[in-house]
Amino acid sequence: MSNLKKIILGVLLLGLVFMTVIAYKVYQTFFTPNTNFTEAQYEVRIPTGADYKTAYKLVADAVQDRDAFHTTAIKKGYQNTVKPGRYFIQKGANNNAIINTLRSGNTAIKLKFNNQERLEDLAGRIAQQLEVDSLTMLNNMRNEAFLAENGFTQENALSMYLPNQYEVYWNSSAENLREKMLNEYHKFWNEERLAKAKNIGLTPLQVSAVAAIVQKETAMSTERPKVAGVYMNRINKGMQLQADPTVIYAKKLVENNFNQVIKQVLFKDLEVDSPYNTYYKNDDDTMKYPIIPPGPIFMPDLNAIEAVLNYEKHDYLFFVADVENFGYHKFAKTGAQHSANAAVYHAWVAKQGYR
Repeated sequence: MSNLKKIILGVLLLGLVFMTVIAYKVYQTFFTPNTNFTEAQYEVRIPTGADYKTAYKLVADAVQDRDAFHTTAIKKGYQNTVKPGRYFIQKGANNNAIINTLRSGNTAIKLKFNNQERLEDLAGRIAQQLEVDSLTMLNNMRNEAFLAENGFTQENALSMYLPNQYEVYWNSSAENLREKMLNEYHKFWNEERLAKAKNIGLTPLQVSAVAAIVQKETAMSTERPKVAGVYMNRINKGMQLQADPTVIYAKKLVENNFNQVIKQVLFKDLEVDSPYNTYYKNDDDTMKYPIIPPGPIFMPDLNAIEAVLNYEKHDYLFFVADVENFGYHKFAKTGAQHSANAAVYHAWVAKQGYR
């Protein structure tokens, strides 16, 4: 073999070795497992507006070889495509898989909320689970243009948010979340439920307001249709609802103190001047405000809404706690019957030493 051929062969062999080394290094960088945690997966939350430097710092603790991860990120152009979201890096994942996850693996969370008393409480509950802060969420919930466009007011806006579990992205904006809740509201208020509301003479917003009172009166879901029947009888007769939970809400609202705990409604509380106080009357004994409050006194369960839409038909107009069957109530058709039932209840209360 001539010297020239030997030289060419040597160069080719050196090139092959060099290419093999390069390929091995590339393989090691891209495809060797590179995680540094013992759990099945590692959660990374990249905030909206984050750059590569921020994202790198958030991922760094999850990887064993940070330089290899950085090299892979640069080679794959991740520094220019950082996206906010909630991502799960799987144990044993290589750098290539990690970058792919950070590019397209934004994972939804199950947003949960129920029985919030005000929009402020709901905004805070949402902010505990999502990236959005409570003030931004609250301002969007209260947006006058949005409310007017969709038939809501400041007083009944809470009705739009139905207690349930929803799949949403952690980095969902306040506007997007508000639109999702509006869509869910319209899905719930389908033709069948709208027809039921119309049949009982209420709007969906009025149904929610009554449902909130019903749920506050009884935690027993099986009893709610019966309690709803009492209030519907009162509404149909043009009577005041006279619901203690509305007095409690009115007192909190007027005093601007929703942190206070009110265990018992006093006679003086019935004089709180508020459209939420379903006992309040003018000096001439006429009703100053509509029978149904302008909005819900808290967020009712779907079960309570259904209880109003499908309320039990009966002749009862009154009810009071049943001291012999705690959690339930005794119902009465006349004031005399109710007074007798109430006397038993008040005697029991006095015996307990409650005030």
